[in-house]
Amino acid sequence: MDKGKNKWAVLVGCNYPNTKYTLHGCINDVQAMRDLLVKKFGFDPKNINLLTDKPGSFILPTGANIMKALNRMVDQAQSGDVLYFHYSGHGTLVDKPFLPFSKEEAIVPIDFNLITNVDFRHLVNKLPKGVTFTVLSDSCHSGGLIDKEKEQIGPSNNHLHGDSSISCSKPKAIPYESVLTHLSSLSNINTTDIGTHLLEVFGADASLRFRLPHVELEFYKALKQDEGILLSGCQADETSADVISEKGEAFGAFSNAVQQVFKEHSGPLTNTEVVSMARKILANQQFEQHPCLYCSDENAAATFLSQSATAASSSN
Repeated sequence: MDKGKNKWAVLVGCNYPNTKYTLHGCINDVQAMRDLLVKKFGFDPKNINLLTDKPGSFILPTGANIMKALNRMVDQAQSGDVLYFHYSGHGTLVDKPFLPFSKEEAIVPIDFNLITNVDFRHLVNKLPKGVTFTVLSDSCHSGGLIDKEKEQIGPSNNHLHGDSSISCSKPKAIPYESVLTHLSSLSNINTTDIGTHLLEVFGADASLRFRLPHVELEFYKALKQDEGILLSGCQADETSADVISEKGEAFGAFSNAVQQVFKEHSGPLTNTEVVSMARKILANQQFEQHPCLYCSDENAAATFLSQSATAASSSN
């Protein structure tokens, strides 16, 4: 581990087994990332919290459990620490309060207790000075998941093509209407307001987006340049792919591309370089998704997860 830095990670993989929303590669994504964090980035395995819905898992990736793990990681951080959250699973879009036809991004834990961009903004706002928090979301509609973060690499219409070894892929998204229908069946309340259902079913464990009055949510906006770093698997209006290769290997296209980037490059890479290289890999594999980067100018040029040249050489 780099001197003077503690590195902490929460890794969440949701395959949603035995449901109509089943995915196949999400658990593989975070298990592979855990190995990469230890071998290449100097993370202590004891500082990595892995939450999956693999059969027999002791702690499942429910909304409350994910937020508890994230809050614990942020609350224990000290200046110089490096925090990382990797999510592989479904995403969705929810209606924006008081703004018709506007949508906001959310991830979908296995119990459908949505975690929204407001929750991630709140976590970033709580960071102690000198702590970075990197979020990699391999899900659909993941652009903008940290509310108000500056776009560094964003929407693109440049579709490159190349050889593809992909035999089957599935979008990692659950439509808003499907989320609403599922929550309605749990709450037994007849309303199209998703917040009403979430509050009825999950109470104090529901997202801040739905628990706080609109006027109070303004306090959770970004007030200044911060240390939040978001690598999104696709643009807000795109889908990220869950893939089964011709060899029968299951993985998220973006997670796999990032891991491939670090297999091909042993030295430290900036956040901008990681996203740009992952974009090229996905384009060559004929995926119609464009990973994005949202963070400050300084963090765009900073090394991904503060990897040092020493740590990189020792991992080879």
